[in-house]
Amino acid sequence: MLHGIIEMASRNQPVVMTPFTLAGAMAPVTLAGALAQQNAEALAGIALCQIVRPGAPVVYGGFTSNVDMQSGAPAFGTPEYVRTAMIGGQLARRYQLPYRSSNVCAANAVDAQAAYESVFALWGCVMGGVNMMMHGAGWMEGGLHASLAKMVLDADLLHMVSSMMDPVIVDDLSLAIDAIEEVGPGGHFFGVGHTQERYRTAFYRPMISDWRNFETWAEAGRPEAAGKAHDVAAAFLAAYEPPSMADDRREELEAFVAKRVAEGGVATDF
Repeated sequence: MLHGIIEMASRNQPVVMTPFTLAGAMAPVTLAGALAQQNAEALAGIALCQIVRPGAPVVYGGFTSNVDMQSGAPAFGTPEYVRTAMIGGQLARRYQLPYRSSNVCAANAVDAQAAYESVFALWGCVMGGVNMMMHGAGWMEGGLHASLAKMVLDADLLHMVSSMMDPVIVDDLSLAIDAIEEVGPGGHFFGVGHTQERYRTAFYRPMISDWRNFETWAEAGRPEAAGKAHDVAAAFLAAYEPPSMADDRREELEAFVAKRVAEGGVATDF
C-alpha cells in the first residue's frame, strides 16, 4: 500500500485514504477507539502523500463498522456504522478534506435485511456529508459478492436519497394559493389545473415499490420487491447492447479472461 501511495502521489493522482477498521477485530471494540485508529491511519497516509508531493490531492475515507461478536463476521448498515460515518465526515471537514463513505450491507440475499442495512448506510453517508460514495450499488455479504438485483434496488435508493435532498421550491406557483381557493373545503385536487399540469413529474416514481392496494396487488400475483428487482435487472441485461470494439482487442481481452480463469480462483456465474 505504501508503494502504491508513493507512486500515485508522485504523479499528482488523487489518493483516497480509507482505513479498514472493524471495531472488535482490527480496531478497538469501542467506537471512540476504532475512530481514533481510523483517524490516525488516514492522517498517516495523507501525510505521506504530502511528503512525496506537497499539495497532492487526497480524500479522507471512513469505513469503520463493527463485527458480529458471536461469529467474527463483518456487520454493515448497523447503528454503529451510521455513527462512525457521521463522525468520519466531521473529521474530514475538520481537516478541510473531501470525505469518502460507502453504501454497504451484510445480507446474503436481496431481502429486507439488504434494504434496511443499505438505507442505514446511506443515512450515514448523507448525514456525514459524503463527497465520494464507494460501493454505491450491488454490494452484498459484506463485500464478498455483488448482485445485479441489489444494484437495481440500490439505484432506486440512491435516486430516492437524491430526490430527498432536492430543495423545496417556494414561489407563487408552488404555494398554489389559487388552487386551494379553487378546491375549497371538502374538495380534492385531482382534477384542478394546478395538479394536471404537474402530476407527471411532481413526485419521484420508484422502480421497485408497488403502491397498489392489497386487492389489486393480490390479483397481480402478490409480487414482492426482490422478485421485481430481479426482473428489472434481467430486462436491463436483455436490452444491453455491447459497445463496438475492434476484433483484435476483443480477442485479446477474451484471451486474458480465459487465462485468469484457467489460473484458478473463486468460481463465478458469468
